[in-house]
Amino acid sequence: MTKKLLIPLFFFGSFFMQAQNLVWKTNMNDAIVMSDEQKKPLLIYFTASGVSTKIQNDVFVTPDFAVWSRDNVILVKLDLSDTEISDVVRDQNVRLKNSLGVQELPQTCLVFASVRKGKTTFNSVGIVPFRQGGAKVWIADANSLLNP
Repeated sequence: MTKKLLIPLFFFGSFFMQAQNLVWKTNMNDAIVMSDEQKKPLLIYFTASGVSTKIQNDVFVTPDFAVWSRDNVILVKLDLSDTEISDVVRDQNVRLKNSLGVQELPQTCLVFASVRKGKTTFNSVGIVPFRQGGAKVWIADANSLLNP
């Protein structure tokens, strides 16, 4: 009997652990190379200290998001208040944020990036708004942008 209970608990627990182990790229160049190689869009999460963490708590830590993101996007987190990055990198991140039409933080964007002849090109798919309803609503919105 104990064995029958432990097996589902193990799988249930490992599923939730997977949600906590998402790999967010913080180096845009690495993310672009990976996106170009895997032919997946970038999901860029623009954030800063002191902004709401509701999207993280309601969407990014869920098993649904972990599975969806693994199959559909390259995760990129750009913290515009990070004091560990250089001013040049911070300026590039701010310019990218502005060029994608992001006005408020936090915000997530879906973007295809490609490198041709040493030049990076971004093709914005759209901004994925955060709405009440959790991960399933957010994923449906993201999917509608990726597969119109």
